[in-house]
Amino acid sequence: MNDQTGNSPGDTMMAVVTTGNGGYDKLDYRPVPVPAPGPGEVLLRVLAAGVNNTEINTRLGWYSSSVTTDTSATAVSQAEEAEHKADGGWNEATPFPLIQGTDCCGRVVGAGDGVEPALTGKRVLVRACMRPNGYDVMDNIWMASDFDGAFAEYVKVPASEVFAVDCDWSDEELATIPCAYGTSENMLHRAGVGAGDLVLVTGASGGVGSATVQLAKRRGARVAAVTGKAKMEQVRALGADVIIERGQDPVEILGENCVDVVVDNVAGPGFPVMLKVLKRGGRYVSSGAIAGPIVELDMRDMYLKDITLIGCTAWDAPVFPDLVGYIERGEIRPLLAKVFALKDIARAQAEFLEKTHFGNFVLVPPQEQD
Repeated sequence: MNDQTGNSPGDTMMAVVTTGNGGYDKLDYRPVPVPAPGPGEVLLRVLAAGVNNTEINTRLGWYSSSVTTDTSATAVSQAEEAEHKADGGWNEATPFPLIQGTDCCGRVVGAGDGVEPALTGKRVLVRACMRPNGYDVMDNIWMASDFDGAFAEYVKVPASEVFAVDCDWSDEELATIPCAYGTSENMLHRAGVGAGDLVLVTGASGGVGSATVQLAKRRGARVAAVTGKAKMEQVRALGADVIIERGQDPVEILGENCVDVVVDNVAGPGFPVMLKVLKRGGRYVSSGAIAGPIVELDMRDMYLKDITLIGCTAWDAPVFPDLVGYIERGEIRPLLAKVFALKDIARAQAEFLEKTHFGNFVLVPPQEQD
């Protein structure tokens, strides 16, 4: 490994190791070996790491077909009785023990053979969704779901997946971006959202939802946002044109057949009305289901209105480079709700599941001066 920073890591580092499916007892903060970058890889000193639904869902095994409840309900059941789920990860069985952490702002401190030396010392974001077989197929792997991630002092990743960012944001602010904003931008990209479209965003105060409000407005769309009463003004401040209080009927507020695109990561019991508000030829796009994965679908609403249903997991090629450009040009802003020490991950995830915050939580590992 070539290290040009003058700060060579030791043999061990502190990390949160998720030992299996289950409750917070599966989060083990302990020393582990520092990873060594191989050919084409870089070693990052983790500066800050975001907290997302995906880490909680993976720990809970929520992606398993046996789970039919929302994340919060699954968290309660898993705390009471842990159960390993072979199909509980994104793609296949989660490779426990695993260091999670999908969002990473880091600094390149080392590189394997074949890596451009100019990367060393750069502050970077990691593209968490990787397409190892190219962008002509949908095969994808995710940092922190398929291999070790950023809930540690150091992480190694392919050099092709790190993007230097030139901006005045803090490390913690940058760490709010990759998963939530990448997921959101990918949905808007796939759905072809453009100027003049009316976009309905559910869960608009969450990480992906609040990113979607900003990113859709950046594209010149009009935004109708669904959120809880306590967060309505915060969502309005992001640029939402219409605010719908959670529990209100969007059809009563907007009317039927009026929305061009629905961006829905909530699903659950509220799914059927999403197709009612869509225009003929409208697009429904989703990358999550925090209110529950099992929905009621009236096929007539789908085929008689020529609606396109778009599922999104794999990020398309332009998505992450475009996001970096938006940051550098000041076209979006971070929504940093709270910062926790890495060792306090269980407290951070428990507070995250209360859904009383606005924006994103970030974990900070122990730094060299600590």
